[in-house]
Amino acid sequence: MAARLKTLYQKQVAPGLQEQFHYSSPMAIPRLAKITVNIGLGEATQNARLMDGAVQELGQITGQRPVVNRAKKSISAFKLRQGMPIGCSVTLRGEQMYEFFDRLVNVALPRVRDFRGVSSKSFDGRGNYTLGLRDQLIFPEIDYAKVEKMKGMNVTIATTARTDAEGLALLRLMGMPFRN
Repeated sequence: MAARLKTLYQKQVAPGLQEQFHYSSPMAIPRLAKITVNIGLGEATQNARLMDGAVQELGQITGQRPVVNRAKKSISAFKLRQGMPIGCSVTLRGEQMYEFFDRLVNVALPRVRDFRGVSSKSFDGRGNYTLGLRDQLIFPEIDYAKVEKMKGMNVTIATTARTDAEGLALLRLMGMPFRN
């Protein structure tokens, strides 16, 4: 069974973008390439148990096992040694990417308190969008009672769009709730 958003992309979003930007080839139409979810835990240098919780929660949210990111350099001011775990990340592609994007847009973001839409200024100049989330509790997969510490995360949505305008149009048609 194809993801709901993938079907939406094929039936409505791609033709809408083709009409709006007048692409000569169907392969030139922007699409989602990958979604990377990253949790950075600087406090893990003092408390190594925090990393286990972050890895487990990120796995529950994305449905894929996270990779633990380690420090590249030692920085004595931060009490950080090379090779220490300082974060974890997951890269989603294909069906899992569409499923996660669907849950992010339709379930998680509306659960943010005082939510008025996400900023349209977080594009990188090449059509990719990064969104910072303050806590992991907006995802229904996370059990509130088992959370020992609030962890923020970055969600980067990489697209094949060449410009920010194309990326914005793609994400808006996919249902991303941008502020006006």
